[in-house]
Amino acid sequence: MKDIQDIVKELENVRGTGANKIFTMYLNTDLSDPDQQSGEWKIHLKNGLNNFEHYLKEADDQEELKNFRQIKQRVKDFMGEIERDLMRGVIIIASADGEVWFAERVQMHLQNEFEWQETPVLDQLKTLSEKYPKTGIILVQQNQVKLMDTNLNQVKDTAEYELDVEEDTWKMKQGPRHGRAKQGLGASSVQKDLFNDRYEANQYRWYKSIAPKLDKQAKDREWKRIFIVGEAPASKTLETEMNKEVEEVILKNMLDHEESKVLDTVLD
Repeated sequence: MKDIQDIVKELENVRGTGANKIFTMYLNTDLSDPDQQSGEWKIHLKNGLNNFEHYLKEADDQEELKNFRQIKQRVKDFMGEIERDLMRGVIIIASADGEVWFAERVQMHLQNEFEWQETPVLDQLKTLSEKYPKTGIILVQQNQVKLMDTNLNQVKDTAEYELDVEEDTWKMKQGPRHGRAKQGLGASSVQKDLFNDRYEANQYRWYKSIAPKLDKQAKDREWKRIFIVGEAPASKTLETEMNKEVEEVILKNMLDHEESKVLDTVLD
């Protein structure tokens, strides 16, 4: 998925012509919503689509009706494909000629809305793009730092750094994580004590040394907001040493938590 801010800019320039109008749909599919316990989104979808079809039949505009039916079928096909893997909402903006087709599940609550007019209706999409811009979440836990690159409340990419204590430098991790390096699950109590002693003595210098790497990540990924999540003093040290402004420091150890849980904690 492209960055939502770029998508909004593109859609702002979209214009339908004649019978080839633009269909806009915002659909609440949040199964945790009390109003969705029996799959009410299916009813809203059916009614929203049928209302336009009925109106166009009454208007006796055969070309426009044909165009709308093409979009209706494509929308139904898309919803059928994602029905078993829904998020909180679905946004679809489409034209019958195929020039416009934006269809995405989003992890935010939407108000049900269906439109059929010369231009796409972007109010809800713009609100989401402003509330959930490109955001970096930095998770800190002793000798590990994980970055979550997010946009529109979804994780686009992750990166992890691990401190090589012997070489005294931070390295980008490759492949899956296998535990906690020098003080990992397989380490002896003596090794753990040695690491903890070095950690206490060097933690400020270690976090200061990784701050420029994090600033570069923030610049390259064009983060508009930055959150640091981790226990003090590590998280506070990073906040102080980074040049980029940090919106909030959340004093929780969440590096090993599911990414969806981190998003819920940080962005909701």
